[in-house]
Amino acid sequence: MSAHGHGHDSAALRHVEVARTPKRILLTALIVVGVATIAGLLLLWPSAERPGGTPTSGSSVAKTTYPTGEILRMSDCAAPGPPAPSGGGTGSGATGGSGAGGASPAACAIAQVRIEDGARAGETVRIMLNGPFARAGLHPGDRLELMVIALPTHSSIVQPGGVDPGISAFGVVRTVPLAVWAGLFALVVIVVGLLRGLLALVGLVFSGAMIVMFLLPALLHAEPAMAVALVGASAILYVVLYLAHGLSLRTSAALAGTLAGVAITAILAQLAVGTTRLSGIDESAGFLAPMVPQVDFQGLLTCAIIIAGLGVLNDVTITQSSAVWELRAVAPELSRRQLFGRAMRIGRDHIASTIYTIVFAYVGASLSVVLLLYVYDQPMMNMLGLEDIATEIVRTLCSGIGLVLAVPLTTAIAVALLPPRSAVTGESLPAPLGEDDADTVEWLRTLRTVEAPTIVAPDPRTGG
Repeated sequence: MSAHGHGHDSAALRHVEVARTPKRILLTALIVVGVATIAGLLLLWPSAERPGGTPTSGSSVAKTTYPTGEILRMSDCAAPGPPAPSGGGTGSGATGGSGAGGASPAACAIAQVRIEDGARAGETVRIMLNGPFARAGLHPGDRLELMVIALPTHSSIVQPGGVDPGISAFGVVRTVPLAVWAGLFALVVIVVGLLRGLLALVGLVFSGAMIVMFLLPALLHAEPAMAVALVGASAILYVVLYLAHGLSLRTSAALAGTLAGVAITAILAQLAVGTTRLSGIDESAGFLAPMVPQVDFQGLLTCAIIIAGLGVLNDVTITQSSAVWELRAVAPELSRRQLFGRAMRIGRDHIASTIYTIVFAYVGASLSVVLLLYVYDQPMMNMLGLEDIATEIVRTLCSGIGLVLAVPLTTAIAVALLPPRSAVTGESLPAPLGEDDADTVEWLRTLRTVEAPTIVAPDPRTGG
């Protein structure tokens, strides 16, 4: 009884018996993959040179700079018509708000901005803010990243409202608020997760460094996207899994299952992108393509599908491996077949919830694309053929299939590492249990003894 009473604590889990031959096979395979990953990093690691397009020295792109500037004043755009006077921001706002229908606010604004650095530092200019910049809630005091183009005909161009034609908003400087939110995130993770949370953050930093220092530059250097994705994903998984969950065979089983899931996802992504004739060029890629003509955007999409599935794969595989170890720790009399069956019950529940996670994550990330399905008066099947929508569908399906197949693979690897039940106890095998026969599952009964009160032996002096 006492052995089961402490059956699922960390000490018992560390002393779960492991079969020698499967252990050697697993570790050998992981060492081989690890060496191949290091070799791939050495072969594919990009040079310090940053490739890109080849703008000529006289082109406007070659003369583009990106200084920052502080907003001094905001006003609405003038209504369509003659150019508005420089100081007529307030009056133009009254007319500018009554566009077609007059029900929505103006889609643009004019900002008076003081340039903070660069060749035109200290100069005050007026720029037009369109689209997201006009709807971002910008106020005086906010800072913008500007795009300044040296136009040869700058003096002869007249813009409404005195807007400088060579300067536009490139982005919003969000360093401080993003740092605050990142600090809050890190604080919550460390307070709740303690050391594990801290190690997870370190792994997250490493993952970001791998993406920025290896994956993106390698893709820009036109290295094979599939090889770059697999090598980068493997390097991230080795560090993140062992760092967050410790050096153990349980983590090694999860790592092997995750690598298998990544390989399956990569094959499926390659096939799916080809058979669905996806170009990989969405709105962002369409802007990027002329700047980096050497990039294979179909390969880039395949790479994106592989990287997008890493987090959820890691989640399910470590859960399955831990479930097998927990089951053996609390019920050493279970056979391998019983361990696999009961761990898969946990896995099926996890699959069901994780599939929802994948789908909702992609829907939330591309909600504006999904909104097209509702707005356009077109048959559903016609809309599914659009590049952006088909891309999200392929991304979801490939990640989902890789995830589902990783569950039984990881479970089988973890179960194979453990010796047969007969090697742990000499008892005969119990009769197989039904899918829902929970009342007779022995490991559930043993879990209830964990906090059972200690039975005190009778005192012979008192007779009780």
